[in-house]
This record gives sequence, structure tokens and C-alpha cells, in this order.
Amino acid sequence: MTNIPPPSLAGRQTNARPLPPADRQAWVAYREIRLLLDARVTRDLEAAVDLSMPDVDVLAAVNALAERDPTPERTTWLVPLLPDAARSTRAAHCVRVAALADRMRWSRSRLSRQLGRMERRNLIARVPCTLDGRGDDIELTDLGRQALERAESQLEAAVRTHFTDALTEEQRATLRQISATLKTGDPAVTAE
Repeated sequence: MTNIPPPSLAGRQTNARPLPPADRQAWVAYREIRLLLDARVTRDLEAAVDLSMPDVDVLAAVNALAERDPTPERTTWLVPLLPDAARSTRAAHCVRVAALADRMRWSRSRLSRQLGRMERRNLIARVPCTLDGRGDDIELTDLGRQALERAESQLEAAVRTHFTDALTEEQRATLRQISATLKTGDPAVTAE
């Protein structure tokens, strides 16, 4: 039996040497701020609009992928989608679970469970796709659209409070540079 590395390591040499302490500290620092910021923003969202961050991620992604001519500034900053996700899905105008999961970088089972919770709360609906009749299309309900609209201003306030106002412009620029550098090696992001 052949041991095949995971896709993220395919074709790359792995380096078995231990990470130096400074590199470990950098990784831990990244994980700490990610978890801390996610927790703070989620707390604010849940208190203000009774939505979790995964709720907002799904609502924003479905909205972005379903709209034929979205306002990029309004829809894409809420949830990071693969670059051509909106274009390719919008052409068919069906938002399928598998395609949505791929574009959000979530597992299908995680997305299906999340959609089930959101469907029970009447935030989304699964309806037969009118283009081919073979599968269900994910749509925002009126309640889901209203919830997303309420969440947008709360999310913006939380991001401002816990992130942008806490950093200098130079620090934010450094984060943008780090993001661009790390995304360069990701074939899913760079394949446009």
C-alpha cells in the first residue's frame, strides 16, 4: 500500500527538522489571535443579532453566489470565497451544497449540518434547482436576507472594534502582505 501525502503536501518535499522556537511562537501567535478575534466577533454577533459566525459565513456566501451582479465591496469581504467562485456559480445560478462547500473550503458534512440548523431557523431554504431538476438549490429566505442585513453592520462594528482600531495602518498593511504571500502558494487561490 502506497502512502500518499495529503493534497496540501502533494509534490512538495516535507522538512522533518523541528521548528525553531521563534517559528513555533509565530505559529502560536497566529492561532491565538485567530481564535481570540473569532471568539470576540462571534460573541458580539450572537449578542446583537442572534447569529453565529458560521451563520453569517453561509448567509454571505449564498448571497454572493446567488446574486447576478453583486456589489463586491458588500458581499465579498464578509466571507472569503475562492476567487472565481461567484463567477462560475452565478453563470448557472444554482447554489448547490457541494459547490458551496468547495468554494467556502468547508467539508460537505459540516456545511450540511450547518444548513440543517439554518433551515430549522428559516434562514435558508433548499428548493429544487429549476435549471436541471437534479438537485436542490440553497436560497436565502426573507428572514435570512434580513438577518444578513442586520449582521453586516454589527460585523463591521465588531471588526472595527476588535481588529482595525486596535492596529496601526502599518500593521494592517503587514497583515495584507502576509496574506498575499501565503495565498501565492495555494493553487486553489491562484488558479484564476
